[in-house]
Amino acid sequence: MENEEKISENVLEGTSIGAVKIANDVVATIAGLAAADVEGIAGMSGGVAGGIAEMLGRKNLTKGVKVEVGETDATIEIFCIVEYGTSITNVASNVQNRVKNAVESMTGLTVNAINVHVQGVTFPQGNPKAEKTEE
Repeated sequence: MENEEKISENVLEGTSIGAVKIANDVVATIAGLAAADVEGIAGMSGGVAGGIAEMLGRKNLTKGVKVEVGETDATIEIFCIVEYGTSITNVASNVQNRVKNAVESMTGLTVNAINVHVQGVTFPQGNPKAEKTEE
């Protein structure tokens, strides 16, 4: 057992028939899917590991999400790219609300904070102004 990789898990209140354990990756997947569904989000911004998974043909559902889970609470970091022309503050607020609702309703955890990091802005294809600024 010493050589086995330890998976960080959240143990919820035990019931009369046992305990419920939620892995951090589960919370990250819920948060990532909820954030990606928000209008104005062009995509999630992942690190090197996310890029490698995509090159191998695997979709990384936790891309752009960092989760710290305590016994009954969680703090979530979202790294995303927004669409040009959208209000960044409105999109970020919508991400915070949607992720908080999804994680709390599905896991029973209390979300302490959701920090949204906007890593970039995408431009629509065929936008002549965007093409001129890239040259």
